[in-house]
Amino acid sequence: MKIDELIKKKLFSFLLIFLIFLLDRISKYLVLEYFNQSSDQIFVVNSFLSINLIWNDGIAFGLLQFSDNLFYNLISLLIFCILVFIIWLSLKSTGLEKISYFMIVGGGFGNLFDRLYYGSVIDFIDLNYKSFHWFIFNVADMFITTGIIILIVLEFFKKND
Repeated sequence: MKIDELIKKKLFSFLLIFLIFLLDRISKYLVLEYFNQSSDQIFVVNSFLSINLIWNDGIAFGLLQFSDNLFYNLISLLIFCILVFIIWLSLKSTGLEKISYFMIVGGGFGNLFDRLYYGSVIDFIDLNYKSFHWFIFNVADMFITTGIIILIVLEFFKKND
């Protein structure tokens, strides 16, 4: 493989991760700005989508909320280690599998940034139908979830070697 091709592949990888991170940061910035300037507690987009600012001290979808700083910091360190492992996995993969790993890493860094900078993750997308509300999530969570779903589907369609 030529050096130019390798540089282009690494640049694409970095740009994809950075773009996902940037989309997450911009969305969270806009939500924070809106709620800092508004007395509203919720912004209703339509009958099934609302913007509702939640500070998530737990892990995915608000599970395992922690009040102990030591445990919270250990979970943050574990998340960082998992992201490093996923980067390593992405180096060994190709195609859609590689892109899926990048989606997970970009979203993971978005949420990890929140954990380190704010002490909790900013969640704000509230999907609901009548009285049923799904977990409130963010743009990073969408990329992480999509990347994981793609990896699961790819695993189902892999040929047995």
